[in-house]
Amino acid sequence: MRRVIGIGETILDLLFKNNQPTVAVPGGSVFNGLVSLGRAGANVTFISEVGGDKVGNIILDFMKDNGISTDNVMVYPDRKSPISLAFLNEKNDAEYSFYKDYPSLRLDVEMPEVTSDDIIMFGSFYAITPQLRDKVKELLDKAREAGAIIYYDVNFRSTHASEAIKLMPTILENFEYADIVRGSTEDFENMFGMTDADKIYQHKVGFYCPRFICTNGGEGLCLRTKTMKKDYPVAPLQTVSTIGAGDNFNAGLVFGLLKNRIRKADLDELTEADWDKIVASGMSFSREVCASLDNYISKEFAASL
Repeated sequence: MRRVIGIGETILDLLFKNNQPTVAVPGGSVFNGLVSLGRAGANVTFISEVGGDKVGNIILDFMKDNGISTDNVMVYPDRKSPISLAFLNEKNDAEYSFYKDYPSLRLDVEMPEVTSDDIIMFGSFYAITPQLRDKVKELLDKAREAGAIIYYDVNFRSTHASEAIKLMPTILENFEYADIVRGSTEDFENMFGMTDADKIYQHKVGFYCPRFICTNGGEGLCLRTKTMKKDYPVAPLQTVSTIGAGDNFNAGLVFGLLKNRIRKADLDELTEADWDKIVASGMSFSREVCASLDNYISKEFAASL
């Protein structure tokens, strides 16, 4: 069975609405997508790190309950697990504050075996953090050598915009590793000062990675490949929370690749009808998550797949 292997941060998200704590859920960009994929029945492994505390135990138990292997999670006995405070505004978009307590030596874990047509998911600041770069590259090199599909979610927040120039070589190297690059207009504005999907693909992404998806919240998304250019509208939706919307678009898209038995060798040959099915899968996961306070699809939705 093909595996989905993710690498990224785990964090406990404390959600505030009207300045009152509403719910606490395990989160993290790649993590959110993997939980949804685990619920949808995919074979999922996660490479990450937690503190040896109560929060860390909550996260590890949650992973096991959702079908995610914890064999490649580093536990730091004397550290606290990271926490984020997410404050929802009137549009139910979130503003974050992060609290972290990592040691200087991080992620000293064995990388899992990668086989042909497995799917690797990576992204966010985790994918370009200097202290973690060697481990991230170790996984990407194994994936490239094995013939796995590599999916990169840029997820570059405004808090790091001032570091964009310094981090650019690593970002471009990630583009080069990737088979599919996905980012939001906000990400690309923070990195490049650009929001036009055609210009981003033409001047920044296409040279390194031929398949590009640019999402723009409720405005829809743009798909660009060497042979295709298509814009997809998004149906209006009353959102409860947009936390995890992009992460679950990633999960749904990966689920679409698995469900439609699309392998690495098929990527160049995908037709418009193929992409329509894959993108629809991504959008359905995203819509489901926006309708709740959870960071992932519900078990009921997963059962309906």
